[in-house]
Amino acid sequence: MSTAVKIYVPRDSAALALGADETAAAIQSEAKKRNIAIELVRNSSRGLFWLEPLVEVSTQKGRVAYGPVQAEDVAGLFDVGFHNGGAHKLGLGLTEEIAYLKNQERLTFARMGITDPVSLEDYQAHQGYAGLRKALEIKPTDVVQQVLDSGLRGRGGAAFPAGIKWKTVAAAQADQKYVVCNADEGDSGTFSDRMTMEGDPYMLIEGMTIAAMATGATRGYIYVRSEYPHAIDNLNEAIARATKAGFLGDNVLGSGRAFHLEVRKGAGSYVCGEETAMLESIEGKRGIVRAKPPIPALQGLFGKPTVINNVITYASVPIILARGAAFYANYGMGRSKGTLPIQLAGNIKHGGLVEKAFGVTLRQLVFEYGGGTASGRPVKAIQVGGPLGAYVPEQHWDLPMDYEGWTAVGATVGHGGIVVHDDTSDMRKLARYAMEFCAIESCGKCTPCRIGSTRGVEVIDRLAEADRQGKPEVKAQQVKLLRDLCDTMVNGSLCAMGGMTPFPVLSALNHYPQDFGLSTPDKKAA
Repeated sequence: MSTAVKIYVPRDSAALALGADETAAAIQSEAKKRNIAIELVRNSSRGLFWLEPLVEVSTQKGRVAYGPVQAEDVAGLFDVGFHNGGAHKLGLGLTEEIAYLKNQERLTFARMGITDPVSLEDYQAHQGYAGLRKALEIKPTDVVQQVLDSGLRGRGGAAFPAGIKWKTVAAAQADQKYVVCNADEGDSGTFSDRMTMEGDPYMLIEGMTIAAMATGATRGYIYVRSEYPHAIDNLNEAIARATKAGFLGDNVLGSGRAFHLEVRKGAGSYVCGEETAMLESIEGKRGIVRAKPPIPALQGLFGKPTVINNVITYASVPIILARGAAFYANYGMGRSKGTLPIQLAGNIKHGGLVEKAFGVTLRQLVFEYGGGTASGRPVKAIQVGGPLGAYVPEQHWDLPMDYEGWTAVGATVGHGGIVVHDDTSDMRKLARYAMEFCAIESCGKCTPCRIGSTRGVEVIDRLAEADRQGKPEVKAQQVKLLRDLCDTMVNGSLCAMGGMTPFPVLSALNHYPQDFGLSTPDKKAA
């Protein structure tokens, strides 16, 4: 009897949206019709979204990729023997040799697309849980020190050193401590959190368990946005399997230490991506930002010491413990250590996920990986860091990606989301959108954010009207008012919602003055 051929079809949301289920069904049907023994594995996406559904076949030489494969392509693929690696116009060769993948540094996303996301056996066969086992062999303080020495900083946008948070919670005295994952990935153009939860959920679970062992926490919550149903399903299944196998529960891997984990679903509020608003939501309250101090590390969830990190931060921890802090810190540059999963979106030819060490440039990402714009027109602006991130002009596209370096030029790395705009984009309209977005999503607690964003929309509209009417003195007045308003929001808002909204507005105004009807940039630009 011939051995069944392994064929991989992704179950990632992006692949499903592009017909992966239909492709998988067609492969099973065609194989049965031709009496060909196959084992269909529903893996995760590797992040080459323009090639989804990306079908892979296991051969003696390695996995061979085909894509994008629609259901109607399947019969033709079997005709040329694709189940044995046969040549076809959709053939991409060996998956690992595809330049987009080969030129990355995949540490966090090393298993992505390779394993069955909810298979605990698959996860362990690819170095899964090696980090937790190592963490249980050493002192909790040594675990924290490993995270500190690795240089890992929060990948959610604030870039605060993860080890300092852990050290603070570990030192706090309390009868109960928590580990919370902020998976409310609401920024435009971002999907690395979703890919992790859908494609390698045990990696997140392991990272959170290590945090619990290091800090003395016994309960954890993953706060996931309601728009991610597949991620929620995969997490719940993975948590159930991990608990049954002893990786979670009252006695984690026989250590005598407990850690219980559960998923909490958000209700669609962007501001709940802010850590204290998220805590309010988990507690069953309206998601409103809390004033600090006290900091969540001392008085967080239910008033208890709480470690809060985002998905990619926790997902980076297992490899740090498994390979050592020095291994991870060897990647990157300056104080920006390790790698960052960067998401390419917007008007881009090859959208998807690229994991690179800090130091890569925007030009490399957008043109070497992204292939330029999908429209074929020149790139005009690149927004980095979500809807509240600055628009980066061409003069900064060759600047190495580094937290401090980018801050120095008024840009933010944020969550690593990159949205590309071509030369048909109107930067004034995009600036207005930023203010309008803030007005809609503000929790309303502080005046600069609640009222400032509303006034911001009005000022930009008056500026546009003055331009149409040819009133330069009114334009100058409105520009000054807009800058004053932005200054108030930056310095007076309670959280980053209002504090960062001016970033896209000011960057558009500073670098693309012609879109506002202004002849030259204002040299007073912040």
